[in-house]
Amino acid sequence: MVDLDGLLADLADESADLDARVGPLPDAHWTRLTPADGWTIAHQIAHLVWTDHMAMLAATDPDAFHASMAYAATDPEHFIDRGTEECLAPPAELLARWRTGRAALADALKAVPPGARLPWYGTEMSAPSMATARIMETFAHGQDIADTLGHRRVPTTRLRHVAHLGFRTLAHSFLTHDRPAPTEPVRVELVGPDDVWVYGPAGAANRVTGPALDFCLLVTQRRHRADLALVATGPVADEWLDIAQAFAGPPGAGRRPASSLP
Repeated sequence: MVDLDGLLADLADESADLDARVGPLPDAHWTRLTPADGWTIAHQIAHLVWTDHMAMLAATDPDAFHASMAYAATDPEHFIDRGTEECLAPPAELLARWRTGRAALADALKAVPPGARLPWYGTEMSAPSMATARIMETFAHGQDIADTLGHRRVPTTRLRHVAHLGFRTLAHSFLTHDRPAPTEPVRVELVGPDDVWVYGPAGAANRVTGPALDFCLLVTQRRHRADLALVATGPVADEWLDIAQAFAGPPGAGRRPASSLP
């Protein structure tokens, strides 16, 4: 039985960690550019506002969500940026909308009947899976903001949700990049802050090993694999680390290696 309450508690904690970083910022800092091309700190929070709203629509008004998907299909390359831009507001208003929206989403997910499937971009998800995806998004955009502010984040056990989602989206990563899903299994062994986290069969010839934080940064495309201490064994594992993507939507642009940056 999946613990939805536990997931929502971890989502609240991940959000609170990010809130503590952006809440005290002077207004001028919200215009600082982050590692995501063209996105400021305000864009990062506006994106969370937008995606939280879309997730709440999926949980409470599937017809409205499907209507938004039809709108997105008219411009699949830019609808994410467009939705983010539409949510931009002065910092105080943006913070208030994010806080209100994430609380409303938590309430909406609690009310989803067990076993119900929620529509999402290219897939369907249960309420626990949606909560896991929101943890992943909050972690990823929080990382961009932490990098911009020069903050070093201490890994927490909440990373387990991101790592789990990263492993489960292995086939998705290949299909999103127009490559056939691999038929060979991959074993993933990650050193987390509390234990070693393992996914996949023990005897798999293809393996990925390394720090859990590095794997989470890779699957959220917040670091290039060249800058991470991940080891791939086998052709499928090696190819996966080039295209890993835990989030829905079109292929992400990824990040350039640190050695190639100015």
